[in-house]
Amino acid sequence: MKNKKLRSLLISIGVILVLVLAALGIGFAVIKSLLAAGVVTQMDIDNTIKVGGKNLLPIPIVLAIIILLLVIFWNRSNKFNFILKWESFVVFLVTVLVSLSTMVFGPLEGLMNADNANSEVRKVSAATVNKSNRLAKQIAAEGTVLLKNEANFLPIKAKNINVFGWASSNPIYSGSGSGSTNAKGAVNIYDGLHQAGFKTNDQLLNFYTKYQKTRPVVQMMRTDWTLPEPKTNQYSASLLNHAKKFSDTALVVISRPGGEGTDLPKDMSKLGMGQSYKNKGDWSKGQSYLELNKREKAMVSMANKNFKNVIVLINAANTMELGWLNQYSHIKAALWMGAPSIKGFSNLGKILKGQVNPSGRTTDTYAYSLKSNPSYNNYGNFTYANVTSYDRNKAAYAHYTENIYVGYKWYETRYLNNEKAYKKTVQYAFGYGLSYTNFSQKMSYLRTDSTTGKISFDVTVKNTGKRAGKDVVQIYYTAPYYNGEIEKAATNLLDFAKTKNLKPGESQKIHFTFNREDMASYDEANGGAYVLDKGTYKIQVKNNSHDVIASRDYKLADKITYDKNNKRSSDQTAAVNQFQNAEQDGTGITYLSRKNNFANYKKATAAPSQKAVLKSSLIKTATIAKNYTNTLPTSGKMPVTGKKGNLTLADVRGLNYDSKKWSQLLDQMSVEDMVKLVAFGGYQTMPIQSVGKVGTLDFDGPAGFSSFFPSDNINTTAFPGAVMIASTWNKSLADKRGEAMGKQGKEAHIYGWYGPAMNIHRSAFNGRNFEYYSEDGVLSGKIAAKEVSGAAKYGVYAYIKHFAMSNQETNRIYGVLTWSTEQAIRETYLKAFEQVVKTGKAHAVMTAFNFIGNRWCGANSALLNKVLRGEWGFRGLVNTDAYSVGFMNGTEAIANGNDMMLSTNGAMNSKVTDTKNPATVRALRTASHNILYTVANSAAYAKGNYKKGQSVLWDYQKTYKNYIITAAVVIALIQILGLVIFKKKYLTKN
Repeated sequence: MKNKKLRSLLISIGVILVLVLAALGIGFAVIKSLLAAGVVTQMDIDNTIKVGGKNLLPIPIVLAIIILLLVIFWNRSNKFNFILKWESFVVFLVTVLVSLSTMVFGPLEGLMNADNANSEVRKVSAATVNKSNRLAKQIAAEGTVLLKNEANFLPIKAKNINVFGWASSNPIYSGSGSGSTNAKGAVNIYDGLHQAGFKTNDQLLNFYTKYQKTRPVVQMMRTDWTLPEPKTNQYSASLLNHAKKFSDTALVVISRPGGEGTDLPKDMSKLGMGQSYKNKGDWSKGQSYLELNKREKAMVSMANKNFKNVIVLINAANTMELGWLNQYSHIKAALWMGAPSIKGFSNLGKILKGQVNPSGRTTDTYAYSLKSNPSYNNYGNFTYANVTSYDRNKAAYAHYTENIYVGYKWYETRYLNNEKAYKKTVQYAFGYGLSYTNFSQKMSYLRTDSTTGKISFDVTVKNTGKRAGKDVVQIYYTAPYYNGEIEKAATNLLDFAKTKNLKPGESQKIHFTFNREDMASYDEANGGAYVLDKGTYKIQVKNNSHDVIASRDYKLADKITYDKNNKRSSDQTAAVNQFQNAEQDGTGITYLSRKNNFANYKKATAAPSQKAVLKSSLIKTATIAKNYTNTLPTSGKMPVTGKKGNLTLADVRGLNYDSKKWSQLLDQMSVEDMVKLVAFGGYQTMPIQSVGKVGTLDFDGPAGFSSFFPSDNINTTAFPGAVMIASTWNKSLADKRGEAMGKQGKEAHIYGWYGPAMNIHRSAFNGRNFEYYSEDGVLSGKIAAKEVSGAAKYGVYAYIKHFAMSNQETNRIYGVLTWSTEQAIRETYLKAFEQVVKTGKAHAVMTAFNFIGNRWCGANSALLNKVLRGEWGFRGLVNTDAYSVGFMNGTEAIANGNDMMLSTNGAMNSKVTDTKNPATVRALRTASHNILYTVANSAAYAKGNYKKGQSVLWDYQKTYKNYIITAAVVIALIQILGLVIFKKKYLTKN
């Protein structure tokens, strides 16, 4: 009898352990698949375990107690053992059910929302997708830049083309990361040629495909920089002979990938962590990734030697060193197509044939040597010797010593009145691009209004050539510079416009109007203000940043200071110094100055010391590691929370932000509601039942909606990258692109868009340059403003990002301490954001990982409250970038103007604490107000999308609640069944 009971005990324990191990096995398999798919990272899992693990603790505890009880009482009567085992089984099921329920609807609520959000996505209509796809093709067509065209070689009449370069078999469509696009269904280079009627040499394509089929991985945390170019001795004689017989024309493709999380190497002999490349002999010592390597040079030489006519296609979003285009006698033409997305190459053959006339312009300056950029030595991996940061031995920093002299503003100023030196340094100016036809541009006289400060004029563009085409009108200004005073570039982009498609002989008049204050410079003296110095301002029409077509003078007799008594018309409050603490870190930074023709150039642009130390006082106040202190004093009256009321978010749609009804609605929210709304802001805004707020979806990415969570319903358009949209120099196209994003978002039920990204191309080596527009804030801002306002027409709010000064990927997630002058911050790095807020009416912002000075952008009151909301008048929500790094702190963030944390699991201090403090609750209330205000005025509450009284929960929440109810019923039935068996087996016998 004892052996039978012992056997029964062991079987019971064995069954329980098998079930537990099976559950663990399934869990690990799911986690492994999620990691492999890139849906989650190990950090996500670790953080989820940290925040959710305590909810699962009752399961092993109850299991241990059950096993202990079974061991202790295993020798009791059959009746007792039956009750013990049966009830233990029921208790264990109840424990699992309760634990999982509290975890799913507690710490994992945000993650479950994000994971299941795609079930809420609706397919976009075929008509909308087709229209958007046509637009994507048009953007790529107008964004293609004709760099070289000797003796009007293009368009070509040849029907056969040899395509050289391994990249031709696997081109770059975009970059990697949140701005990436899926290459499924892509029109490749060969497709684009075939669609225009060209025949290609299939032997070459087969050769490249056989050599290597897939492109090396370039992505976050793991990058293979190998360029899989065959050696020239691998081209057989028969292959080359066949190619020469096939055609005397060769198209050579050169590409460079880039992506989020890693910068392109400045020196291929000094790669960073997680970076590698094969074929070690490909690069000479000191060569950068943006130069041709040895195999590529040999391949280009081979093409030049064997073919009479060579065309080069540069398929790279990052500006490369292209001096070699002029070193080969048979290179007749060159085109740039960076980040064209999956439909862009459909234009390639049409452009070569002349069916499409290229009208793109460069968005960056192409220098013969990237080392001539004044930021070169101060771009990369630099750390302080005396500061420990999150998960690192040393805190990272970046010195923006080039000051305002970024891109063309450096080259045009440095080589002013020195044409010979300029031509030796700059190959293609900012705004450069050729056409298959010719244009003339005539500028009218200026019309000025001294009362309003408005200046206007017209430019008449005429097609003087023999082919139809579009032209770009570029307007620049030059402000009077006084040696040693306010820094000013020799030329500055003011405005631009693109013509319609003009037939030969056809003209178009374009009207320009701007405010005189748009030419003001920021003066940090006496507390700071924008100023117009007296003197002569030149308003110029140019072909590009360098070549002047026409010029008019505007003379200002007296200096104008835009202070609190005379603010700029576009400002809500006058600008004053806000970032003076971001200029010096204690290392003695020297900033580049135009004084005495850049006399301090050598000192200002030198590489920083390897033994740099951060000033001790700045360490104490820095928001790094665990240096946070609550900046909200405990004071004031506790706000009303959890008050009963009947208002819903739908009731306040369209009301003024300061309406009393908003206050009444916010009174209905509990502290718990607000904490949840703020903390779980990853790819969503959470549903809040107390105010009838529906859950909404926020999706990546800048090139078109995408999600890290797979879904068959996402059928939205992949657009060309921002750099290619900007290269169209076409505001109308940007507006249409924004409208397309808005319409697709509305149809898909995606109301928040993590984009566009508008950081400046400070360096050609930024891995994320494909996702950003330009080296210039005006071009970036005017294009982005059209995209944002276009999306808003359909109720989709765009998170303009990354606010601000996120200009490198190296060390980005560790929080780079960024040091710059206030003038450069305002005139260069905030310029695009300012325009989008003021003219694009942006309602959402994503802050950056980096710091301005020693203050994280996500907890920077000067940036978010003083400038964004105060000076610019922004009204909307501010979200963090991905909440996964240790220096972020939700309580500190809301105290300084950041409303929502891009977190799905509430981990790593994303949940606001100190909620007994009235000041903290007031900050929570303000953050909630900003989030709700943005959502209420989006398409989420538009007529047809929302019905009064509808459930605010996600479908999955209702589904899981049904699961829980079903499980509870099943457990109850098991309990009843056990009682029936017990009664029948034991009680009836007595």
